[in-house]
Order: sequence, then C-alpha cells, then structure tokens
Amino acid sequence: MLKVLVGLSGGVDSAVAAYELKQAGYDVTCCFMRNWDSALNNDTLGNSTLNDDICPQEADYNDAKAVADKLGLQLLRSDYIEEYWNNVFLNFISEYEKGRTPNPDILCNKYIKFDYFLKFARNKGFDKIATGHYFRSVSENGRNVYYKAFDLNKDQSYFLAQVDRAALDYTLFPLGEINKDEVRKIAHELELPVADKKDSTGICFIGERNFREFLKNYIPMKEGKIIDIDTLEEVGIHQGVYYYTIGQRKGFGVGGNRGPYYCVGKDVKKNILYLTSVNNERYLDSDSALISEINWIDEIETEADIQCKFRYRQPDNEVHIRKTRKDSAVLTYPHKIKAVTPGQQAVFYKDGRLLGGGVIEETYFNGQDVNRSLMNRVANGR
Repeated sequence: MLKVLVGLSGGVDSAVAAYELKQAGYDVTCCFMRNWDSALNNDTLGNSTLNDDICPQEADYNDAKAVADKLGLQLLRSDYIEEYWNNVFLNFISEYEKGRTPNPDILCNKYIKFDYFLKFARNKGFDKIATGHYFRSVSENGRNVYYKAFDLNKDQSYFLAQVDRAALDYTLFPLGEINKDEVRKIAHELELPVADKKDSTGICFIGERNFREFLKNYIPMKEGKIIDIDTLEEVGIHQGVYYYTIGQRKGFGVGGNRGPYYCVGKDVKKNILYLTSVNNERYLDSDSALISEINWIDEIETEADIQCKFRYRQPDNEVHIRKTRKDSAVLTYPHKIKAVTPGQQAVFYKDGRLLGGGVIEETYFNGQDVNRSLMNRVANGR
C-alpha cells in the first residue's frame, strides 16, 4: 500500500482530495504547511507589521485538524516560513521594485509545495505527495503527461507550470477529473466542517488587506505624475509606479472627459505613470514576446504552433513558439494580444496538455519594444 502525504490547507478541495485517496486504498497522512507568520518583527524576517488577523493560518490549521479528525487521519505540521520569505516573498518585492508584476502563487508551488514539502515527505518515508489542485496526470506510453483539469473553470495548471517535472511525477492529483460542484457535494455528504468554506483568493501574506497599503510596508510610497499618453498632459498624481499593473483600468483617482483609463506604461526611473483612454487601447497591443526562465514539462524540439495563457483567467491564445535557448523562446502572434505584461507568466499548452511556462521579459509590436516605443513617443513629444 502506497504511503501518501496530502497537503491539507484547511480548505474544501484538499479535504476532499484526502478523502478520495483514502477511499482509493492509499495509506494517507495529512500535513498542514505554515508559510507565513504575521507576527514576525524586525529581528526575524523583515519589516512585518501586519496584524494576526490578516492571514489567519491558525484558523486554517484548526479547520485542517477538524477535517483530519473527521476522516480519521493523522495530521502533521511543517513550517516553511524562512524558505517562503527567501524564495517567494523577496522575489515578489524585488520584481515590484523593477516595475514588473510577479505571481507569488507560482513561486510558492515551485519552491515550497513541490520542493521543500516534497523533500519533507520523502525524508519521512512517503511514496507520494498529493494536493487539492485541479490538474490531471495521465499515463501515456509509460510516462506521465499533464493536462488541464476536467473542470476548466477551476483548472490550476497555470500555477503549476514552473514545477519541476520530477516533482509532478511524484504527486497525485485526485481532483483532476472532479468538478467543483461534485467536491462540495462530497464534502456535504461527509459532513466535513469546511463543506461551505469560501475558496481562498488573493495572496496569503496580504489576505483581506488593501494590496497597495500592504506594499507600502516594503516599497515606500513616492508620488509622481500621471501622464495621458495621447495628449502628453498631466492628468493626476499617482502614489508610486510600483503599485500599478499594465492593463489596469481603475484605481488611478483620475476623472475627466477622457476617462476611464488604462495603464499602458511605467517609467520607474522618472516615477511617471502613463495612461490612455479606454477608447484608444492600441498602446496595450503586442504581436510578439520574449520569454525567459522557461521550465519545460513537455519540451518542444525547436519551434511549434501552440496555445498560451499570459494571465490565469485568460482564454488560450494561438501563438508560434521558437526556442532561442533551452530556457528562453520568442512567441509570435500576428493577431495581436492586449496587456501582455513583463514579469507575469506565459504558460504553454498543446490541445490542453501542459508544456511548461516562463517569465515574460519583453513585448514587441511591429519589431519595436513596446515600452521603449512608448518612452520614445514621450521623449519626442508626440
């Protein structure tokens, strides 16, 4: 009987995943991962001044313990606070300081859940780990191939594209062929205490707190000009260019006849935020992008026609990929795509099969760097 360690988060998905594995005959143990301590002070892991109720991990632990008890399973506990800080949070802050938009959930999967947690499980003698991700592993010709979940509305393959293939091969995904409604139904039938618990949203270390207010603890506010890229007129004052994302369309505090606006560019050195009217979105367009730090799960040879997501909730886009090195590639999409944003992840698919993903480094339109063209327009006054 295979010994499986399930990452039990305190939510309904991992709870039902643990139940499904137990029903399938595995020897199941659960483990709660603690990745963030909201009570830390300056003497430990940085300038954290958050209140205990911002990221209620103790409440999640209590829910996980109640689920484990209900299912008759042992619950272990493992702490990765320092590892999360060093591998996820510091990267998150560094990327924002560069004016980019990182995805900490992807890094958490890569470095914590499918690295440190996996090592913990192996050291404890477990044969497999398991999670409540909506994601499918299918055996084809003697090897695992990875696909989007059957429930496409809950599919989480986007967040797993940076996980090492060997780690995926060591993992079970019991919810890959179950939809969310069925998960809730099972939880109700079992009378699990988390059956109606809301899904977690956002980033754990921010919780329900205002995102911009959180960032101010680590990246000091520095006001600057907001420029309308069409008229080159100043239309407002921002609180810091780091706090805004390309494609963002609210939260600028700017009105007027031309609004609402989109964020189309940021000049980090000059601390200027550039907006355009929603009726003039061409500055968001790109037709190609350079992708770096690619993690291949099913590697292409040299080039191929594939599908790509540039954001989690985005439909698949048809693109052509051409490798420039093993870990970098150029994507082309002559039909144009809006708001492909440096720092975010491009995730590759072929007919629902996950190929891998990497970081969006630069975007281009008609052969010109999009951001540089924007700055040149400003410099030339047109």
